[in-house]
Amino acid sequence: MKSEYLVLRSSHLATRDVFANPAALGAPTPTDVRVEMEDLNRRDIPLVTRDADVLAVAPVMPMKLVEPVLRRATVAGEAGDVAWGVKAVRADTSRCTGKGIVVAVLDTGIQADHPAFQGVTLIQRNFTNEADTDQHGHGTHCAGTIFGRSVAGTRIGVAHGVSKALIGKVLGSGGGSSKQIVNAILWAVDNGAHIISMSLGMDFPGLARRLRERDGFPEELAVSRALEGYRANVLLFERLASLIRAQANRSILIAAAGNESRRRQDPRFEIAVAPPAVADGVVSVAAVGRSDSGLAVADFSNTGANICGPGVDIASAGLAGGLLTMSGTSMAAPHVAGVAALWAERLAEVGSFNALNLTAKLIGQASFNDLGAGIDPFDVGAGLVLAPQP
Repeated sequence: MKSEYLVLRSSHLATRDVFANPAALGAPTPTDVRVEMEDLNRRDIPLVTRDADVLAVAPVMPMKLVEPVLRRATVAGEAGDVAWGVKAVRADTSRCTGKGIVVAVLDTGIQADHPAFQGVTLIQRNFTNEADTDQHGHGTHCAGTIFGRSVAGTRIGVAHGVSKALIGKVLGSGGGSSKQIVNAILWAVDNGAHIISMSLGMDFPGLARRLRERDGFPEELAVSRALEGYRANVLLFERLASLIRAQANRSILIAAAGNESRRRQDPRFEIAVAPPAVADGVVSVAAVGRSDSGLAVADFSNTGANICGPGVDIASAGLAGGLLTMSGTSMAAPHVAGVAALWAERLAEVGSFNALNLTAKLIGQASFNDLGAGIDPFDVGAGLVLAPQP
C-alpha cells in the first residue's frame, strides 16, 4: 500500500557526509533545497535514499496547533501600558526595536487589518485549502507578541519596530501536515526571513489513530509505524535546519515546546519537547508565568527546551480587533522570536549578524535571575530570554 512521503533533496550535495562536515556545503542558494511529494511503498524507501541528492525521506505527518490552555477576553491594557511579558524580557528598556529584521510566522494566518499591524508590510501565503484569513486567532495572537504595535494603550509587541513580516498559513481547522510546514519554511527562507517562529507540533497520537481506524492496523503496529514516522520526520527537520544554516547562515527556527505536561495533576507528569521543536537546529521554547516567588515554569510546559519565555496570561492581538489573553508555550515562542529580532538588529549594527551568532546571543544572554528558587533547569533550558540592553 502506497502512502505520501516527503523527500528532501539538494542538488548541491554529492555526499551525505556534509552533515558530519557542514563546511563542505559551501553556500548553496535556497533553490538548491527542495521537498518533493512522492507516493511510495514502504519497501521503496531504501531505493529512494540511494540517490545522491536525497537527504531524508519521511512519511507525511499530521501537525496541529500547540493549543493555548487558557483564553479569555481582555477589554483594556495592563497597568503600566506594557504587557508583562514585554517587560519580563526587558524589551521595554532595550534601544533595539527589530528595525530591518524580517520575521516569519508559520501558524493559522493573521488578521491583517488589526490595529496591531498598522504600518507593517505583511507578505502572506496560504498553504492550506481554507480561506486566507485567520479563522482561529492563534496566528494573530502570536504575531502580535512578536511585532505588534500598541493596542488600547498597551504595548504588546517585543520587536515593535519590525516593518516586514512573512505570514504563512500552515494550519486550518483540521490542523496541517509536515508537508505544509516544510514547504512554508523553505518559502520563508527564500523570501529573506531572519527569524521563523512556529507555535505548532507533530500530532503523533493522531497518526497512530489514523493508522488504526482508517487503515485497519492493529494497535501495536499502528504505534510502531507512527513512531517510525516520528523519527523520520525529526531527522528530516534536523537536516533541513542544517541546510538552512549552511546556505546563508541568516535564518533561525524557533518553535514552541508543547503543552502536554500536567504538573498540577502529578509533579512527575512531564512530557518531553515535541517536534519540530525537538529537532537539532531548532530553538525550543518553554513557558514561564508569574508567581509570588518569581517566574515559575508553567504546569503545562513540556520539559527539555533550550530556553524559556513568558507564556502565561499573555495579552496580545485578538480577532475582534482588541486584545485577547492566552497561555501556552505558543505564547512563549513569540517572545523568544521577538527578542531574536532585537538581537539580530544589534548584531547587524556591528556587522556580525549570522544565525550562529544570533542563536549564541539568545542562549548565552538568557538568565535565571528572575526565575524562582528551586526551578529545574531541565524545564527552562538556559533560562529566561533577555533583550539586548540598553
